[in-house]
Amino acid sequence: MGHVFEFNDAREYANWLQSPRRRYAHELESRLMMDMLKPMPGETLLDIGCGTGASLQPFLDFGLQVTGIDPSPYMLDIAIENVKNRVDFYRGFAEDLPFDDNSFNYATLITSLEFVEAPRQSLEEACRVAKDKVFIGVLNRYALKGFQRRVRGMFTPTIFNRARFFSVWEIKQMLAELLNKAPMSWRTVCQLPVTGGGLLSRMERSTLVQRCPFGTFAGIVVSLVPRFRIRPLTLRYKAGQAGPLPGLPMSPYRNAEGSARES
Repeated sequence: MGHVFEFNDAREYANWLQSPRRRYAHELESRLMMDMLKPMPGETLLDIGCGTGASLQPFLDFGLQVTGIDPSPYMLDIAIENVKNRVDFYRGFAEDLPFDDNSFNYATLITSLEFVEAPRQSLEEACRVAKDKVFIGVLNRYALKGFQRRVRGMFTPTIFNRARFFSVWEIKQMLAELLNKAPMSWRTVCQLPVTGGGLLSRMERSTLVQRCPFGTFAGIVVSLVPRFRIRPLTLRYKAGQAGPLPGLPMSPYRNAEGSARES
């Protein structure tokens, strides 16, 4: 079991999301998610590790049918306050999702892979329950902000002391091991120290700038090959039957009574 947010953790995380700098970053991240997933209104999406529900609003505004799952009851309480009854919420773990194969068009893990116990298993589960695409959004291990966050954690306890950070290449490697040659792409945002409009803000939205692998938030999307559940067909026959099975040709080496044919 990975880190499950307790009451104080959940409130601290919710407060962190409300800071002005974080709200601007959230806008960039939401735009990136929608650009990379390219969903259609009415389709279904599962947000794995939905937390306080901060990442759900863009999907709801677009007209998707959204389901959220998180192991923390305190995080889910805040999420319900934020989005009311517009989302179906479940309590559960990313490593063992309580859904059938191909249950959703899309699955997302947005700043949640950092806190799970088994990242590879969590990705495998996301790919199992989704049938079109999986989006993974992580706090980039090699971003300048990521280094600052780890250094600060050496002196001041924060929720990120319990996190495991990933790079674009590490996520791509895990996905390649799971899905072989499935198409995938990546981009990053929050490259520059800006909080609003202006030239630097417009640069942040440039696809060319987002190809830099050192942005604070990295998004990776993988397109899935459809999988189908195969049910074995049982062939019924009487165990003592001497002749051939119905519909099968008689063996050239035995007669109808089952005895060997004379040479």
